[in-house]
Amino acid sequence: MAETASPMEIDGADNRAKSNKGKNVIAVPTDGKATPWVEKYRPQSLADVAAHRDIVDTIDRLTNENKLPHLLLYGPPGTGKTSTILAVARKLYGTQFHNMILELNASDDRGIDVVRQQIQDFASTQSFSFGAKSSVKLVLLDEADAMTKDAQFALRRVIEKYTKNTRFTLICNHVNKIIPALQSRCTRFRFAPLDASHVMDRLKYVIEAEGLDVSEGGLAALVRLSSGDMRKALNILQSTHMASQHITEEAVYLCTGNPMPKDIEQISFWLLNESFATSYRCISEMKMKKGLALVDIVREVTMFIFKIKMPSDVRVQLINDLADIEYRLSFGCNDKLQLGSLIASFTRARSALVAAAK
Repeated sequence: MAETASPMEIDGADNRAKSNKGKNVIAVPTDGKATPWVEKYRPQSLADVAAHRDIVDTIDRLTNENKLPHLLLYGPPGTGKTSTILAVARKLYGTQFHNMILELNASDDRGIDVVRQQIQDFASTQSFSFGAKSSVKLVLLDEADAMTKDAQFALRRVIEKYTKNTRFTLICNHVNKIIPALQSRCTRFRFAPLDASHVMDRLKYVIEAEGLDVSEGGLAALVRLSSGDMRKALNILQSTHMASQHITEEAVYLCTGNPMPKDIEQISFWLLNESFATSYRCISEMKMKKGLALVDIVREVTMFIFKIKMPSDVRVQLINDLADIEYRLSFGCNDKLQLGSLIASFTRARSALVAAAK
């Protein structure tokens, strides 16, 4: 690849890494019934990547111009980071795809030995790229934010040393866990959560391809629960299909264990209008009857608050109280105590609303 200076290129002229013990990327069969739909419908080319077209088009242009820099792709799970770089690799290497790429999951292979042995061995070996569009090899480090600091510092030097024949792509959820020295050597792209329209379009494609019976409410529930995570949306769709042939809103919520919107409306009504004892009894009964987790109730009630008209200071205080409850629940605090705290927070909010009305 030509080492031409480009605004998109990273500082330094060298970089490269890989290893002979690395995991080869193997294409997943698309016809097996047991194949996870996340893999079965993973985009195979850059044209198939529906969202983040600005990022995809930029990387595609750099690839066409032989100016692909080291990349740092970061953002929430299920937003297309891995799919994008694998599509780039397929475009670059064609039938030589398996020989020219080293894929490592840094949450498993996270120590300094991996950098010094596997990655360096791969990057330093001569590449045979007959039929490939590029002779530059590619090292893909997924979940790079799980790498130890020592491993990241060692990787910095390996990147510099093997730049002429290797490109590195780091993928992570939390960019702040990547040391500045590595960030400065990569061109960074942030993958934001997917728009609801992109998630819905892809789900419709899968639904049609699989011949599924999905109601309008069921599709809306899938999009809502995915929160911009395409992987999550497909997993929920597949698991719901396994449990029910007719995928409705109720079936989706039942499969995931999330409270339905109408249940959250009812719970919010109790919290805002009923006494402490009545609210506690009614919410406890609903939790037991429908198998709901209190942490999910708190999370959904927090979102529902934004739909209620109330003074901003009251809303902010209530949201802070609910965030504290969710935090305590994440550490295993007693559900009964936290349910009482939830009701008490709304009792204080009701008092503030009455005082504001006077």
